Amino acid sequence: MPELPEVEVVRSGLERWVCGRTVADVEVLHPRAVRRHLAGPGDFAAQLVGHRVGPARRRGKYLWLPVEPLGASAAPDRAILAHLGMSGQLLVQPQGSPDEKHLRVRVRFADAQATELRFVDQRTFGGLSLHETVPGDPDGLPDVIAHIARDPLDPAFDDEAFHTALRRRRTTIKRALLDQSLISGVGNIYADEALWRTRLHYDRPTASLTRPRTAELLLHIREVMNEALAAGGTSFDSLYVNVNGESGYFDRSLDAYGREDEPCRRCGTAMRRRPWMNRSSYFCPRCQRPPRATA
Repeated sequence: MPELPEVEVVRSGLERWVCGRTVADVEVLHPRAVRRHLAGPGDFAAQLVGHRVGPARRRGKYLWLPVEPLGASAAPDRAILAHLGMSGQLLVQPQGSPDEKHLRVRVRFADAQATELRFVDQRTFGGLSLHETVPGDPDGLPDVIAHIARDPLDPAFDDEAFHTALRRRRTTIKRALLDQSLISGVGNIYADEALWRTRLHYDRPTASLTRPRTAELLLHIREVMNEALAAGGTSFDSLYVNVNGESGYFDRSLDAYGREDEPCRRCGTAMRRRPWMNRSSYFCPRCQRPPRATA
């Protein structure tokens, strides 16, 4: 699943090309793409026609588009939540251009702009769904993701509260970073990158982190994510692209992830990879020493 930088790149593109437009027609080409909308494909399409799309929003890895009836003055009470999964893409394409092989949903708009929104998903793990929003939330947060924590690039993220929660969690640091109810937006790639920069082993107990170490870790998480944003995100294949179909290139700047047996860019020691929770963790055995075993 794309992490915060990749989702933010997509959000920014939707903000430019889709915000403020009114839905004229929705075509669901594969029912699995809207399986999380329990009322079915027909209801999903019917509920959107005639509604205006609000500013694209994001919390961590989660992306949504608030929708409201034309002429509404109150805050949007519904939103389209996009699950990109492993291969989902939201593309803005010219009307009449050839359909992508794995096109799942098409949204046309009632204006003179000759572009449409397409949801493309090769593996069909992702999808779109329509949800009620949290009452009074200014961003139109879908209620199904109300439990998701704020991400470290969010101005409202509370560093001190994060440190307190981290110490109480009684787990290991990488597990905590991937817990989206604690801190959102961080996935396997950027966790490895931030831990390498902070010289922390992925199995370091969270209870052992001091406030300065937590502050340093958050600093490096923000640094690596902002650098990835500037590079358009990380793309290892053609499955992650922005709304124009372009891949990011931050994979060329990775210091840890995917660099097994390559020299550490800090000390020259061969980087290692270890299986971890059905994933892999990449680290430097010299810079990121494992925690001492306790009795």
